[in-house]
Formats: sequence, C-alpha cells, structure tokens
Amino acid sequence: MDTLEKKLTISEIVKQTNLQHIAIIMDGNRRWAKERNLPSAMGHKKGVDALKTTLRACKDFGIKYLTVYAFSTENWNRKKEEVDFLMELLALTLTNELAEMHSEGVKISFIGDISKLSTKLQKILANSVETTKNNTGVNLQIAFNYGARDEILHAVKSIVSKGITAENITEQTICENLYTKEIPDPDLLIRTGGEMRVSNYLLWQIAYSEILVVKEFWPEFNKKSLEGAVLEFQRRQRRFGA
Repeated sequence: MDTLEKKLTISEIVKQTNLQHIAIIMDGNRRWAKERNLPSAMGHKKGVDALKTTLRACKDFGIKYLTVYAFSTENWNRKKEEVDFLMELLALTLTNELAEMHSEGVKISFIGDISKLSTKLQKILANSVETTKNNTGVNLQIAFNYGARDEILHAVKSIVSKGITAENITEQTICENLYTKEIPDPDLLIRTGGEMRVSNYLLWQIAYSEILVVKEFWPEFNKKSLEGAVLEFQRRQRRFGA
C-alpha cells in the first residue's frame, strides 16, 4: 500500500467515524530534552515542530478541529525563566508562522484568560485571530493560560451577570458561556508522555471523549502517531452512556 492510499484510508476512517475534533495535552517537552541532556528550551522548540506536523496531518486526514494545551493556569508556578521563554516562544511562533498557516487555511483561536498576558502578546494573539478569521481549513484552538476549573468559574460568573435565573440554567446555557462555545466537544483526547491524568483540561467538554495516552513525548509525535490515534479511535465503541 503506497503513501497516497494510506492517506486516503485514514481520511475515509475520519469521515466514517465522524472524527471532527481532536484535543491534545502536549506533554513531555522537558523530559524529551532531559533524556538528551538538552536545555528545556530545546524541548519546547521541538514541540512547536511537532505541532506544525500534527496540524498538517489534520489537514491531510480531514480533521476539522484541533485543540492543544499550550500553557495552563498552573504553569505560572514554573521558574520565571521558563515562563518568560514560553511567552516569547508563542509570540515568535505566531509572528514567524502566521503567513504560512494563513496560506494553508488555518483558522486560529485561543481559549483561556488572555487578559493576564502582556499587552504586546495580546496584540500578537489578536492579530493572528483577525488575520485567519475567515479561513475554512483546520480550526486550531490554542489553550493558553487555560484551566478547566477557571473556565467553568468564568462561565458561572457570565451566566450570573446576564441575570439568568437558576431554573432557566441548562447544560446548553453552560456550554454557551464556555470559551469553547463555538466548536464541538472533542471526540478524542490524546495525551503524550505517558501520564494518566487530564490536568485540568476541558473537563466539561471531554465528558464523553475517547481518551488515548501514548508514551512518546510530544516532540516525537508526528503524522504516523496521529494516524495510529485515528486507527485506535476507529476501534472504540462510543456508547455515550447507553
């Protein structure tokens, strides 16, 4: 079976299983670097390469939505040098890669409390959203300064501020006040690096997502890895509580 046939097969699986949205916990950058006696910064840079590869694979396979966990509300507790580097890495990545992502039809959005970021970074994020807002390719949703509990708290405050009474609050009401209100819930959650936890990520949205934990670190994740995830998803029987 040649490469073209393989791609078509995966694309057909994606269509047949209605796999629209993949969410990823991109874990293992620092451990990947440590194993190679490299600074953590190298792991994070390689992680950006893995994201670019995965984004293109999603396009090839016909996966419409990709949400990635880039920086959590808890990541502020890391060393200041690493936090500053991650902020700068996001800024540089969006600045250097935006034109190419735009040309490939990627639509960029962010979830999380962006107001806590520097004014300069907020402007870079806003520009990437504005530039790509009319694109119709893969929807890349970047969770930055994101925490699921914080998101739910934000949703509750939003509902209260709108004067919606308790008896009128439904699951749909909550969904409409989450950061992710404009996209479907993830069908598949992938965590790289082998850790068996969800780390405060999309707690409401992954209620019925299939979960796949892989041992490879995020910098090692590639098109073949995503292909394997799609094949595993195909083997799952989604019952949604039935």
